Amino acid sequence: MSDGGTTTLPGVVDHHVHLGLVDRRLLAGGPVTEVHDLGWDPREVTAWAAEPPSGLRIRYAGPFHTAPGGYPSGRSWAPDAAVRPVASPDQAAAAVADVVAAGGFAVKVALHAGMAPLPEDVLRALVGAAHGAGLPVLVHAEGPGEAERAIDVGADTLVHVPWTEELSAGVIARAAHMTWISTLAIHDGPGGSAGLTLALANARRFVAAGGRLVYGTDMGNGPTPVGVNEREIELLGTVLTGEALRRAVLGRVDAAPALAAPLPVPETAADLIAWLRAATRL
Repeated sequence: MSDGGTTTLPGVVDHHVHLGLVDRRLLAGGPVTEVHDLGWDPREVTAWAAEPPSGLRIRYAGPFHTAPGGYPSGRSWAPDAAVRPVASPDQAAAAVADVVAAGGFAVKVALHAGMAPLPEDVLRALVGAAHGAGLPVLVHAEGPGEAERAIDVGADTLVHVPWTEELSAGVIARAAHMTWISTLAIHDGPGGSAGLTLALANARRFVAAGGRLVYGTDMGNGPTPVGVNEREIELLGTVLTGEALRRAVLGRVDAAPALAAPLPVPETAADLIAWLRAATRL
């Protein structure tokens, strides 16, 4: 929306954060108006969502659902309660019921080729139970074949653009109904260039096939900024421009405007970064 020299737009939605790894108070009153926590102790994140920093909406998935000993078990950053081991289809149904009871908006599943694998029957049970409860399935897919596995089992979202392999045209086509969360900037550092190159190539082909790519930073994964990640927007801008870029980074176009800036509606990543720097809360 535009009024004279000022434009108003929805706030930034970060579709992938881990609030337990950052000072979430720094998000109060800023351009980020909604975050999706994709893996933490459900008791803690439920409390944070009930009393969020000023002007911030917190949605949460609860714990990572994984095989016993699977990712991210044993990681120093992941508290025990952030990991839900699932060993059977019956346990899958119970785990999804717990997500529903805790008010989670989605079921997070971890598929990691380097750690204990989630059996196929358990994975399918998780997806079936989640969809039966009206919840989408969000998958961390890392390693050869794991993204394809998530796609073919009916997952709704990949929480990272695949970066460990180039997906075939057939796999991309089968994924075109999905949402992928960008998290491109986590690969933008020493030793990460190969992963970034693969992720960008997969993202461009996914978007060309009709897939939906949205902004997410994996906030808390390393030295990520708490707030707008300008490098993430820059990288997204090599894949999307104009309305597609705004839809990826900002809230729903039919949502009430949350931000105003004395600049025209942004069309490029550079425009959007400048617009957000100048924006104030309505």
